[in-house]
Amino acid sequence: MRIRRILGLALAAATLAGVSAVSAGAASAPYISRDDCTAAGGQVVARPYAGEICALPDGTTQAIT
Repeated sequence: MRIRRILGLALAAATLAGVSAVSAGAASAPYISRDDCTAAGGQVVARPYAGEICALPDGTTQAIT
């Protein structure tokens, strides 16, 4: 019984570690260069105190590197 509990806790910890690793990858924002932005038909928009973003024609925005 004790071994099952330990294995269950190890499995739960491994699952949570995998989910957090996937979430961290999904949370990272994609970046685009100014040249790639204009080549894709987007507009470079300057935001005060926040840098520049690329506003693409499909309505999405990406941070500029």
